Amino acid sequence: MFKIVLATANKHKVEEINAICEGFGIKFIMPPKGFDPIEDGKIFEENALIKAKAANKLTGLPSLADDSGLCVDALKGFPGIFSARYAKTQSEKIKKILAEMKNIPNENRGAKFVCAMVLLDKDGKILFQTRGECHGKIALEAKGQNGFGFDPIFIVKGGNSTMAELSEEEKNKISHRGIALQKVLNYTNKKLI
Repeated sequence: MFKIVLATANKHKVEEINAICEGFGIKFIMPPKGFDPIEDGKIFEENALIKAKAANKLTGLPSLADDSGLCVDALKGFPGIFSARYAKTQSEKIKKILAEMKNIPNENRGAKFVCAMVLLDKDGKILFQTRGECHGKIALEAKGQNGFGFDPIFIVKGGNSTMAELSEEEKNKISHRGIALQKVLNYTNKKLI
């Protein structure tokens, strides 16, 4: 089993990514406690690289980082790279988005989840970078118990279900993180780290 540090303090992300990677011979582990790099990039890709470098430096292991967020059309792409810092708790984030969107008609509620990923080797060199996107719209109310973050208010394009109403398997096939990670796995399948 090949170990890669997943540059996050979010254990849900580690669980989700390990579930997607089952059968690939890769095990993602969390960085040491206190992992909290300053994400001062201006785009998702810059923040992913900052996190990957920090995890690599702490552990000396290959590292994978993602930076992801929700981009809402009616809010000019906000919260975007600020998604994790948009409010203190997940429920506050959801309430804040719904409040900001309360007068926006259904046809103008377009949004997308974005995930930028960067994979570094054990020496900190970039091996692979990619991006995944999942398009949809903001729901009128939160629904569903699965997932985390903005999942309960994000209706996936072409359906009526929020991301939080989907099973883990369904979500992993279509999510921004699932799409980006599949590209990383295709790369690692062809290359040895």
